Parts: sequence; structure tokens; C-alpha cells
Amino acid sequence: MFFRFEFILLRGYFIHIMMNKNRERRIEIAAVVGTGLLKFILMDWLGLRLFYVFAACLFWFIYVYRKHKKNPDVLKLWGFQKAYMRSSFFVLIPVALVIISGTVIYGVLNEVNFVSWHILPVLVLYPAWGIIQQFMMVGIVAGNLNKLTDVKITDSQIILFTAFLFALVHFPSIPLVGFTFFLEIIFIKIYLKWPNIWSLGLFHGWIGTFFTYFVLERDLWSELWIIFS
Repeated sequence: MFFRFEFILLRGYFIHIMMNKNRERRIEIAAVVGTGLLKFILMDWLGLRLFYVFAACLFWFIYVYRKHKKNPDVLKLWGFQKAYMRSSFFVLIPVALVIISGTVIYGVLNEVNFVSWHILPVLVLYPAWGIIQQFMMVGIVAGNLNKLTDVKITDSQIILFTAFLFALVHFPSIPLVGFTFFLEIIFIKIYLKWPNIWSLGLFHGWIGTFFTYFVLERDLWSELWIIFS
């Protein structure tokens, strides 16, 4: 009788912890959705591109820091780790080569003529923003959906939902919406097998740089200096 009572108490305590964990995961997903919605207001409507990027990075950096102070293992759980980086990096190399080659060929055929050394600093800086974006999408959204215990969600549903959410944020650019949707599907598939944020962020920045320059015909470096001036 005593052991049965102990078992009931432990089961109740475990259920309570899981309910709190699920609630926390849903709040984190909602925070990512809120960050995406602010993009339409601050970046698209008010034109505060640099402010939005800085504010989003600062908010999530502080959040990661506070979570890490409470639980040092949380960085590893999110994918900020050395493990799996080699595997995911080398899997992404052929993907990146194919996409980047395609964007360059597209740009050449369409006579993109403004490409200069400006692409070099963007290749260095863009991955930092890519790491933040992939942390939000695969670390928070896909990762938390995969860990929910009170609802059954398949990997396919997680991949499609997260990719759709990421693509939606890039509206109203239809080419960018389609490109980010399929690219994010690849990223999430790789993350679910080899959970590492670093490699995803790096390739996000590199692939995004070439796509922006050669397909969207935008000089991000010049845009940045225009904002400062």
C-alpha cells in the first residue's frame, strides 16, 4: 500500500513537471511567432530594418544567457555544441554548392552588374544573423514541437509547419518565400538528425548572401551604409 502511494505521488509530480515543460515550450514558440510578426511592423511598415535585427538579436541573446545561467545544459539541448557539427557541415556542403552555383548562373544570365567586393563583408556578417534565425526556427520551434509530450506530432508535420512559418516571415517577396521554404525543409531534416545550430547558421548566411545578391539583386552592404547615413 505504501509503495503504491509513493508511485502515485511520483507519477503526479512527473506529470506536473511535464505540463510545466510543455507550457514553457509553447511560450517559447509564441515568442518566436511574435518576433516574426514584429518584422512586418518594424521592418516592412516602418522601415526600421537595422533596429529590428539588432533588437531581435539582443532579445534572444539575453534569453539564451538567462536560460544558460539556470541550466548550463540548455545550450547543448538547443544545438549550440561541437557535437554533430562536422556531420551537418559536410552534409550541407554539396547542398550549398548546388544552390550557390545556381544563383550565380541565374545572376550571370540576367546580367547582374553591381556585384563587387561588398559581398565579402556580408559573407562574414550574415552568418551571425543566420545563427539567430536558425536558433529560433530549428532550436525553438522545431525542437520544442519535437519534445511536446501532450500531443503527438510527426517529423513531417514539424518540418512542414516550421518551414511554412519561416517562409511566411519573408513575405511579400514571393521568390524569397519559396526559396526559404524549401531551404528550411533541408535544414530541419539535417537538424533533427544532427542537432547543431552553428553549421546551419553559417550556411544560412552564405547561401542567403548569394541568393540576395544574384537573384534578388540587392546589395546588402550598400543598404546597411544607407541606413547609417
